[in-house]
Amino acid sequence: MKPVTILAIESSCDETSASVCVDGKILSNIIANQSVHEAYGGVVPELASRAHMQNIVPVVDSALAAAHCPLSAIDAIAFTQAPGLIGCLLVGTQFAKSLSLALNKPLIAVHHMQAHVLANMIPQPLPDGTVSAPIAFPFLCLTVSGGHTQIVLATSPLAQTVIGQTIDDAAGEAFDKSAKLLGLPYPGGPLIDQYAKLGNPLAFKFAEPQIPELNFSFSGLKTSILYFLQKQETGFIAANLHDLCASIQHSIITILLKKLNKAVQQIGVKNIAIAGGVSANSGLRQALQDMGKKKGWKTHIPAFEYCTDNAGMIAITGYYKYLAGDFTDLNVSPSARAEW
Repeated sequence: MKPVTILAIESSCDETSASVCVDGKILSNIIANQSVHEAYGGVVPELASRAHMQNIVPVVDSALAAAHCPLSAIDAIAFTQAPGLIGCLLVGTQFAKSLSLALNKPLIAVHHMQAHVLANMIPQPLPDGTVSAPIAFPFLCLTVSGGHTQIVLATSPLAQTVIGQTIDDAAGEAFDKSAKLLGLPYPGGPLIDQYAKLGNPLAFKFAEPQIPELNFSFSGLKTSILYFLQKQETGFIAANLHDLCASIQHSIITILLKKLNKAVQQIGVKNIAIAGGVSANSGLRQALQDMGKKKGWKTHIPAFEYCTDNAGMIAITGYYKYLAGDFTDLNVSPSARAEW
């Protein structure tokens, strides 16, 4: 049977990415980051859209070249249709539609958060030279990023149900906003992770929200951190930066894993995964593995390159949607806030 080759495009925020996938194996995953936003302390949508327009052709060319794949070998084009910054999504959507029309190839619309979950299906190279097996279904996935925090029950590649989510801010936003309060440059989340390794996670205690069921809240935690810092004398942050980072990270991870443990108890599924940009956080990765060993879970963590926004996860999702015959047409439009 002829191999299925998917070209995937991701442009939901400030990374322009393209990937080639053949029968579920990622052959290339090219990502162009945008440093222009550092001066503004956050992503500027208009600047992000312009950067996507500059990056998308060379990024796609690089992905095809790295995979040694000519355009003629492509069976379908997958792209991020939602959610994300609408101007950024438009660039990727229009490029994918144009390529689909020019090549007369099927078009596959992908939900960004579904793709994060399916990043756990990408085989990973192991130290002994073999590759990892995909996570078994059903599994629970803690999906944490700058814009989303969710617990997802996945019963098959295309059957996923959100069983818990944040009612206000996302975990990634809590990391970045806390970093800003500490005077750290954007993006601050990775810096908190870096400095936390040198600090005491129990040095300072912040408010822990009491939210019912499997939902999350991080707005109260951010407020607690703000009020705590406002009460301190000049020079306190600099003198206690490592302990502050460790304590903030510990608070966020504790909130996340308490809810995940509650979901495991309710659902009874012990195959556990994480996904999304915050799943690159070393403290969260280690804490999940430690809890998994303690609770008897089988944990699965994607490789770093598939945690942050990337086209590899769009490609693997596109592959499974191709097998299911789940295509879209040229009338498709991007959506900033589409539900699953």
